[in-house]
Amino acid sequence: MTDTSKYRLLHTMIRVKDMDKSIDFYTRLLGMSVMRRQDYPSGEFTLAFVGYGDEKENAVIELTHNWGQEEPYDLGSGFGHLAIGVPDIYGTCDALAKEGVKIPRPAGPMKHGGSVIAFVEDPDGYKIELIERK
Repeated sequence: MTDTSKYRLLHTMIRVKDMDKSIDFYTRLLGMSVMRRQDYPSGEFTLAFVGYGDEKENAVIELTHNWGQEEPYDLGSGFGHLAIGVPDIYGTCDALAKEGVKIPRPAGPMKHGGSVIAFVEDPDGYKIELIERK
């Protein structure tokens, strides 16, 4: 059996139509930092890694922008959502709503008990679950 004790999740990649809009959403509105960003002219794409802490210790999101992509991406039915813990879910949702962020599931307790959650959408329509963590 392989020893997996040193394995860890590094990143989740999503394709984005407008890199600047996506970086603004994840940094200004959700408080992440850009860890690194690089253009790959020979492949005609740009990668940006955003997250809440150093990549050596934390998983991040890889934003991939394929140059020349005119149409929105088909999000498919296999991808579910990203989840982010927030200390004040109602305040967070109020602030995001003021910025015009779509909130398809407003903040409130889960139907079957447990956590207080909300779902918001990033500029490409990816679902972000907010979970209140005080």
